[in-house]
Amino acid sequence: MKTTYLPGIIAMAAIVVASNILVQFLFGQWLTWGAFTYPLAFLVTDVMNRVYGAPAARKVVFAGFIVGVICSFIGTKIMLQGDGFTYPAVTLRIAIGSGFAFLTAQLLDVAIFDRLREGAWWRAPLASTLIGSSLDTAIFFTVAFSGTLNILEPSNDVSWAGEMLPLLGVGPVVPLWVSLGFADWCVKLSLALIALVPFRMIVGFLTARTT
Repeated sequence: MKTTYLPGIIAMAAIVVASNILVQFLFGQWLTWGAFTYPLAFLVTDVMNRVYGAPAARKVVFAGFIVGVICSFIGTKIMLQGDGFTYPAVTLRIAIGSGFAFLTAQLLDVAIFDRLREGAWWRAPLASTLIGSSLDTAIFFTVAFSGTLNILEPSNDVSWAGEMLPLLGVGPVVPLWVSLGFADWCVKLSLALIALVPFRMIVGFLTARTT
């Protein structure tokens, strides 16, 4: 693997590690702090794709996936206590959902970006991130919290996530996990637009260095 890919790999690994930690801390009622760091993974993937090509971007994605698997494994071994119960910091369903969502969404991001790379500079990163982020959110929250998938981890009671409440407290009545996922999705879409600025700047800087 080329050493020129190393900054991207380190950045991706740092984002995955930070997100695995920050996802444990609430931001308001519907979000965690991890919702603001994880979308940066798409920025790293898109920058690598634009500057070095799709093969390099895929290598960075797989590096991030491996780091995520390691973090999840460590999390399943860390036992926490609360309300008279002992439970792992990362449940099996969250580990599966996180890994599957990350790998699927990131590889889709790479493929879409590569297909649109000849268009306007903003089209490929925006479209690939919007679609990839949407798929990531749908996969993660469904696998981690949907009652229809309790077979994945029967011992993990996620009935709390199925509580029927108004969407974000004001909309139609839906399971709580849908509100959590919708809030997460909204943050990802907002950051996809904001990330166009650093994307343009970083790509310009790296392109100048490689020419």
